[in-house]
Amino acid sequence: MSAARRRCAWATNPLSIAYHDREWGVPVREDRKLFEFLLLEGAQAGLSWDTILRKRERYREVFDGFDPEKVARYGARKKARLLADPGIVRNRAKIEAAVGNARAFLAVQKEFGSFARYAWAFVGGKPLRSRRARGAPAPSRSEISDALSKDLKRRGFKFVGTTIVYAFMQAVGMVDDHAVGCFRRTAVAPRR
Repeated sequence: MSAARRRCAWATNPLSIAYHDREWGVPVREDRKLFEFLLLEGAQAGLSWDTILRKRERYREVFDGFDPEKVARYGARKKARLLADPGIVRNRAKIEAAVGNARAFLAVQKEFGSFARYAWAFVGGKPLRSRRARGAPAPSRSEISDALSKDLKRRGFKFVGTTIVYAFMQAVGMVDDHAVGCFRRTAVAPRR
């Protein structure tokens, strides 16, 4: 990772630079990875993404590799252990939401064949590209994130407000918000 590369302005430390350079905005169509980002974006609510990146490996360990089938079966004892784990965000509502969201996630998979098919339909199956200049802030929501958030809530998901959903869409490449001039913008651009 060359320091001379131009990146989005938010990638400012080794952890966020590595995340930006390898993952952010890369289209994800694998359900377990989509569940991971949905869970992590919900955990991030009110916190910095850097906080979640630092805790990500512990989340992977204690949430069974982000397997929604396993997370959906968590009972009171497992939730209590999670609430006591200093390696994750210890917030009862967020832990309850992770378990409830796993159940809702499985219901979406059953209805649509995959969560990816469901989510990507909101953007017509291909990433949307912004045209913001380097240093200009990325939007925090869109009409599409509003619609996806509303539908997720209707299906029983929690911690899926439009800002969280927009961040999820950025993370999994449904929206390409790499700034014009960022070296990753070309790398994640859809092939024509």
